[in-house]
Amino acid sequence: MKTNLLISLFLCGTVLSAGAQTLTLEECREAALEHNRTLRNSRLDLEAAVRTRRGAFTRYFPQVSASGGVFQAQRGLVQADFSVTLPQMGTIPMPLSLVKRGILGSVTAVQPLFAGLKIVNGHKLARLGEEVGRLQVQRTEAEVREQTEAYFWQIVSLRENLTTIAAVERQLDEIHRQVELSVRAGLVTVNDLLRVELRRQEVASNRLKVENGLKVSKMLLAQYIGADWHTLDLSASGFDRPEEPSVHYVSLEEALDRRAEYRLAEKGVEAQRYRTRMERGKLLPTVGIGAGYLYYNVMNKGVDDGMVFASVSVPISDWWGGSHALKKARIEERQAENDREEAREMLAVEIEQTWSGVQEAYAQILLMRRSVASATENLRQNRRFYEAGTVSLTDLLDAETLYTQSRDNLTSACAAYRMSLARYMRVTGR
Repeated sequence: MKTNLLISLFLCGTVLSAGAQTLTLEECREAALEHNRTLRNSRLDLEAAVRTRRGAFTRYFPQVSASGGVFQAQRGLVQADFSVTLPQMGTIPMPLSLVKRGILGSVTAVQPLFAGLKIVNGHKLARLGEEVGRLQVQRTEAEVREQTEAYFWQIVSLRENLTTIAAVERQLDEIHRQVELSVRAGLVTVNDLLRVELRRQEVASNRLKVENGLKVSKMLLAQYIGADWHTLDLSASGFDRPEEPSVHYVSLEEALDRRAEYRLAEKGVEAQRYRTRMERGKLLPTVGIGAGYLYYNVMNKGVDDGMVFASVSVPISDWWGGSHALKKARIEERQAENDREEAREMLAVEIEQTWSGVQEAYAQILLMRRSVASATENLRQNRRFYEAGTVSLTDLLDAETLYTQSRDNLTSACAAYRMSLARYMRVTGR
C-alpha cells in the first residue's frame, strides 16, 4: 500500500513538472516563428509564388494540344445532284449524299521561337515575385519577433510590479503592527490605524489589477507562440540591468540595406520594368514552328497524316492602343522609382527616430535608478524618524508611496527600453 502511494505521488510530481513551461526570450521567439498564423500565411504566399514561377517556366516548352470528335448528321453533309445521259433513256438524275457520320482527331505541338520576349520577361517577373515573397516572409518574421518581445517584456514588467507590491505589503504590515501597538498604548489615535488600513486596501486593489493584467498578457503571449497560458512561465535574468544602446548601434546606410521594406521597394521598380517590357512585347511579331498528326474517317475509310508548319503573327491592330499602354507602363515605372526614393527617406527617418527613442529610454533608466535610491533612503529616514516620534504617520505613508512609484517607474523604464530596443532591431533589419 505504501509502495503504491509513493509511486502515485512520484507520477503526479512528474506530470506537474512536465506540464510547466519556463521559456526564455529566445525560446519564445522560436516558438512564435513556428506557430504564428500570420507568418504561416506569409509562407503559404511564398509557396504560391514558387508555383507561379514554375508554371511560367513551362512556357519555354512546346505547347501540345489534342482534339477529337465524332459526329452523326441527319443527312449527308455533302449534297450534290448529278445527271447521266444514256442512249434511248435520256437524262437520268442521280442525287448524291456523302459524309453522314465520321470521326476526327488531331494532335499538334507548337514551339514558340520568338514571342516578343513575353515568355522571358514573364518568367523573370514570376521569379521576382518569388523573391518578393521571401522578403515579405522576412519582414513578417521581424514583426513577429518584435511583437513577441513586447508581450514577453510586458509580462516580466508586471511580475516586477508584483514584486514591488509584495515588498510594500510587508512594509505596510510592519507599519500596521507598530501603529496598532501605539494605539493600544494610547500614543496615537485610531485614525492613524485607519489611514494605514486604507493604504493597505489601495495596495491590494493594485495587486488585483496587476494580476489580472498579467493573466491577460500571458494569454496573449501563449496564443502568439502556441503554448498553454496556465503553465506558461518566463525566465528573464538581468531585466533591470540592460546593455547600453551603443552595443546595438549600426550605421544608417547598413540598416537601410538590411531593411526588407526598402528591398521590396527596389523589387517594385524592377517588377515595373518587366511589365513595361511585357507591354512592348505585345506589339512585336510572334513566330513559332510546329508539327501535328491528323486522323479522320468520314467515308468509312480511315486516313491519317502528319504535317509540319510555321506561323507568324503580327499584331497590327494592337499598335494603336498598345502604344498608349506602353507609355502608361513607362509612367508607372517612374512612379515606382519615386516610391522607392520616398520609402528610403521615410525609412531613414524611422530608423533615426527609433534610435533616439532607444537612447531616451536608456536615459530614463539611469534617472529612475537614482530616483529609486533617493526614495529608498527617504523611506528609511522617515521610518527612523517615525519610530523616534519626530515625523507623522502621513509623512511615512507619503515616503512609502514615493518609494512604490519610483520602483514602478524603474520597471516601466526598463520595459520601455527593452521594447524600444526590439523595435530598433526590427527597423535595422536584424
